[in-house]
Amino acid sequence: MQENSHQRTPVDADRRALFSMGLGLSAVAAIPAPALARSQPAAAPNASVGRRHLGTLEVSSVGIGVQNMSRTYQTTIPSRPEMLNIIRTAFDQGVTFFDAAEAYGPLEVERILGEGVESFRNDVVIATKFGWDIDLETGVRRPGLNSRPERVRIVVEHMLRRLRTDRIDLLYQHRVDPAVPIEDVAGVIGDLMREGKVLHWGLCEMGQGTLRRAHATQPVTAVQNEYSMLWRGPEDWVIQTCEELGIGLVPWSPLGVGFLTGAIDRNTRFPEGDIRRVESRFAGEDLAHNLALIDLLKSWAGRKTAAPGQIALAWLLAQKPWIVPIPGTTQMAHMRENIGAAAIRFSPDELAELNTAVSAVEVRGARLPEATLVHSEREAPTKVMETAR
Repeated sequence: MQENSHQRTPVDADRRALFSMGLGLSAVAAIPAPALARSQPAAAPNASVGRRHLGTLEVSSVGIGVQNMSRTYQTTIPSRPEMLNIIRTAFDQGVTFFDAAEAYGPLEVERILGEGVESFRNDVVIATKFGWDIDLETGVRRPGLNSRPERVRIVVEHMLRRLRTDRIDLLYQHRVDPAVPIEDVAGVIGDLMREGKVLHWGLCEMGQGTLRRAHATQPVTAVQNEYSMLWRGPEDWVIQTCEELGIGLVPWSPLGVGFLTGAIDRNTRFPEGDIRRVESRFAGEDLAHNLALIDLLKSWAGRKTAAPGQIALAWLLAQKPWIVPIPGTTQMAHMRENIGAAAIRFSPDELAELNTAVSAVEVRGARLPEATLVHSEREAPTKVMETAR
């Protein structure tokens, strides 16, 4: 699991602020300090994160989403030296999988990641995403999407410069372009692979038919989709299809936009610019109902001597061996806590018990505004084959 210019509704504007500017999802400014306290990780700080495979691509069992490292809110810009320190410390702790996008910043997050990993570039996997119509010099977001093959080529050249590298390990289409057949997108990706500029590719929040068509044209390594205890939509078809096709799953927002850490309660209020302000699952009676998940997580955290967020991440890891969550953070302590989740294990009986308990909580409210949901599970147009004359 970015923005700019023509007339929009307030809901659309708030959501686009996230997608175009890479605004943070932790709402630090909105929540009283005591509510933000998170336990220290159960695992020792230098415990091995472990390794998993997305298709044939080996990555650390837990990755890091660096989306918020350029700006968490319209008025909050993290310390760049500290963000670089978090990236480098994560690598020292065993993290080898870092996720960015041209839309985050926009553009700036790729620059931060490129600088952060430059000294150990050959030892990590860089993932990034294309697809929004963003001015490649100014970062201004124009309306709509753009995955035309000629555009993708230009975008990748700019990405390589920002990331200070000669290849992108995993390149996703950020959202399906309703004007470009996925076969055309897969075709240019295949060309870039043959040139060595892209090593693996994937899709985000696509429709099932589009995923199958993409994979048939150019084998897909990974799918990125929102997935957590708070949003279990991928259980409808994404997980089954990925398993059938041998594709890895990378859950974005694996901590439910911070909700699953226990940092939010029924008294929490979100300021302008915070995406959760326009998601009904974090409002009123829906929020009060959904807090049952936090009670569940705290109970399991006590059983496992862990933090609630660690239980949420460990639950994802336990679902399939090819699921690799990418929690994001701008705080060193939270990064250490998140990667410590890889050390938590559930016995078969424990996992069955936890799965049953999670399924019993029917999450209420929408995960995104309608203006944003329109970009999820979208199908690419049918490829019109030219006939020989």
